[in-house]
Amino acid sequence: MIVCVCKSVSDRKIRAAIAEGADTFDELQFELGVATCCGKCEQSVREVMAQCGICESECGVASIAVSQPVPVTFYERKAA
Repeated sequence: MIVCVCKSVSDRKIRAAIAEGADTFDELQFELGVATCCGKCEQSVREVMAQCGICESECGVASIAVSQPVPVTFYERKAA
């Protein structure tokens, strides 16, 4: 299946690059040119990386679950 239409990169090419040692999204961008034109394929490339077992922190696919809300503090501005 073609993942990056702009550069004609298939999921097979991505998997082959990963098998040859590319283990970050930046390396795949450099080697294959994915997500360098329109960028619409970025999420699909990251999904292929996750399917190949690349660390989620490297490819950014994992969603970060926040167990507690982050407190927000508002400050009032006073005129000088």
